[in-house]
Amino acid sequence: MRREQLEQYRSKKEEIRELQYKLKHLGEGDSMIGNDVILDYSTGYPMPQSVVGVDWDKVNRTYERYVNKMARLGKECEEIEEFVESVPDSLTRRIFRMHYIDGMSQIKISMRIHLSQSSISKKINEFFKLE
Repeated sequence: MRREQLEQYRSKKEEIRELQYKLKHLGEGDSMIGNDVILDYSTGYPMPQSVVGVDWDKVNRTYERYVNKMARLGKECEEIEEFVESVPDSLTRRIFRMHYIDGMSQIKISMRIHLSQSSISKKINEFFKLE
């Protein structure tokens, strides 16, 4: 797994929360209102009539798109979590978990595990050089 993929973990988790919010509020406001024109033959001649209402096709497409995107992001986040947990060295695994999963800065990590910030940075860089 590349460093860039690990760095995107928190953004993907936030995107999942945004999509959950959008799903919860899907259809609120005017975003799913559509209009169409039908021909009214009640007078014997075709008269165009405007019809306004909820565009259920659009609602269903949007719902499916959000659900599929959330599933894909969830799977990617799971893969990242499994990768971090599979790191063999305990110290490196803890550093990765705190930095990439929990979003802690290297300075905060260094205070927690009693190493210098440069040591934290070196541990991360050495791991990716080995990969």
